[in-house]
Amino acid sequence: MKKIHVGAMAVATAAALVMTGCSTGGAEASSDTIVIDMWAGSQSDTDALNAQLAIAQEQNPDLKIELRTAPWGDFFTKLTTNTASGNMACVTGMNSGMLSSYTAGFAELTDADLKTAGLDPADFAPGSEEILSNKGTMYGLPFDIATMLVYYNQDMLDAAGAAVPQPGWTFDEFEATAKAATTDGKYGFAVGMGDFQWQALPIAKSGTQPVETDGTLDLTNPDFVDAATWYSGLVTDEKVAAPVASASDAGWGETQYSGGNAAMAVDGTWNAVTYLDNDSGFNAGMTTLPTGDNGSLGLILGSGFGIAKDCENKEDALKVLGSLLSADAQDYIASSGRSYPARVSSQPLYFESIDEQHRDQVEAVFTKAFEQVEGQKVSDNWSKVGTYIQPQLVSVYNGQESMSNVLESAQQQFGE
Repeated sequence: MKKIHVGAMAVATAAALVMTGCSTGGAEASSDTIVIDMWAGSQSDTDALNAQLAIAQEQNPDLKIELRTAPWGDFFTKLTTNTASGNMACVTGMNSGMLSSYTAGFAELTDADLKTAGLDPADFAPGSEEILSNKGTMYGLPFDIATMLVYYNQDMLDAAGAAVPQPGWTFDEFEATAKAATTDGKYGFAVGMGDFQWQALPIAKSGTQPVETDGTLDLTNPDFVDAATWYSGLVTDEKVAAPVASASDAGWGETQYSGGNAAMAVDGTWNAVTYLDNDSGFNAGMTTLPTGDNGSLGLILGSGFGIAKDCENKEDALKVLGSLLSADAQDYIASSGRSYPARVSSQPLYFESIDEQHRDQVEAVFTKAFEQVEGQKVSDNWSKVGTYIQPQLVSVYNGQESMSNVLESAQQQFGE
């Protein structure tokens, strides 16, 4: 992520507001304190959250607001325990890919709730309301949005005489570029291991997700299987991507790309600035996912906040939620360059935060990439599906197992 710049006054103000305590319902928590639970992997993450908390406190001077943070893994471990015990924080952070495992702990956000929070989904990017929804029920709204892109090493493409990808390019053009750039011991593409990184191209090519709208697992959908088999064939058949060395290489594709071993890789918009300002010193670019016979379907992803089902002070919690997603808070996120805000009016500030040499490219690609997106569909045990498939991908990429067999096995184990 790009380094964020937090105003000293905002951080100092927020720090003075953070109080000791636990989540709502806990023995250590004051019943009149609204607790916010959110993950934070670094001090800069915590500083950014404190700055947003300061905005919420300024907008709600009569409320006591407390922030609790934990690293990503610890956050969800604790959330599992808190959900089971009915001890979730009134305002709890959530990620689109994790929601299905925690819907039991969140309250449905109704139109009346949104009105109390002062939030109108129409103010947010199209598709935003799907990010923290599950099976048609909204459990939260996002503070940021993301989708997947193809990143490329322009120096490698130029040296190989390969065409530089343009937004709206086709899968035929993708293959041609990957083949042309596979030379001199380098590869044209790097396959992914993470759910979003490996699934993005098969979803775009097939025009379908491996889960139905009602949450039914659909990994054996023929169109998706064909597209996923094509994807693994980039290694085994086309030889334009290297096989993955080990299941522990969770960020294989991203590392191969950033290390200059592959000309292209798929990753999220959240890493756009990091790649453009890469430490390796190569000229980087980015473009949309390719377009196939079924268009170019992308997923709109993101993180945000919801309200705990057992929150004792729901009305006050909704006011805090509204402040955390308010124009002021979204403007802060955008102007810091930390992530792409969900609120449309704040998005221009994100582009303004980017170095001028990259600004036009980022804005053009982001605008095009978000034109054809839909919310991610997940099954009730989606995290288990990913945990099962990921290590199997090593055998698939090494030609020891077929993609169709892996998908079939996962469907049998985790499908209904």
